[in-house]
Amino acid sequence: MSQDQLPKNFSTINNYAIKAMQWLNGFAHIIIGLALATSVIMFTWLFFKDVYAAATAHNLVHGFLHALGTLMLLWSISALISAEIRYLQGSKLLVETFVEVVLVLFLRKLIVMPVQDLSPTTEEIATWVGGAFVLGLVYVLIRWGQKQNE
Repeated sequence: MSQDQLPKNFSTINNYAIKAMQWLNGFAHIIIGLALATSVIMFTWLFFKDVYAAATAHNLVHGFLHALGTLMLLWSISALISAEIRYLQGSKLLVETFVEVVLVLFLRKLIVMPVQDLSPTTEEIATWVGGAFVLGLVYVLIRWGQKQNE
């Protein structure tokens, strides 16, 4: 429904409603930003905890893979923070950012899979590898489409 379809008597109420929603949206993005900042601190702490645990357990390969998985979560949060900053500066949210985040999470899963308590099945590995391949292909197509538009 466009504004032209609203009765003129509702234009004032409509303007107040729009302003209230814009204020709430801004408040929501402040909360999102604070949550992302908090998660950076938490994942950084977890990374150093993983490194310490690896060093004290004398199992560097296992610990390194866990620490690398934590760093990949931090990378995902960093990509989301960058997207949030661009949005708050007036840019559009890019689908590419969200595909990148999911791709990193798929790759994280593949990295930490060998050090899980339960050994993954062949089907599980194939599912994660196939999903990562499809997401990589989607990411490449999005980037290619952006270059074509430029």
